[in-house]
Amino acid sequence: MSEQLTIGELASRTGVATSALRYWEQLGLLPAPARVSGQRRYPPSAVELVGVVLLLRDVGFTLREVKAFLASRTPAGDDWRELYQRKLAELDQRIAQAQVARTAIAHGLACPHKDIFACANFADGVAALLAGSSLEEAHARVHSH
Repeated sequence: MSEQLTIGELASRTGVATSALRYWEQLGLLPAPARVSGQRRYPPSAVELVGVVLLLRDVGFTLREVKAFLASRTPAGDDWRELYQRKLAELDQRIAQAQVARTAIAHGLACPHKDIFACANFADGVAALLAGSSLEEAHARVHSH
């Protein structure tokens, strides 16, 4: 039989805390390992699987999405591409929102008022948000005068 890893060894090889590994197992991200005298024993392939979870998490997938990604793996399928396309669209939207937020903050920093609450543009932006405008719409409205 090939080398089996304890949860501590898996944690050491991957840099993931044992508590996180147990949680991931509970969520179904890691298959339930064999047990020897009550201790978890993982196959060496678990190291790569943990690496996949880390990679997907680091590029923005939630643990639920990671589980769906892992479940979508079939020898003949490419269902994972749909998950990637949805995540890419979500990231594009978040990037656009972050760019708008960055522009608004940069304009705030350029404001000549000592107290930003005294700035008519700031007050107009807040009013536009309260009236239902998005940040982008509110910012555009304030700076269109």
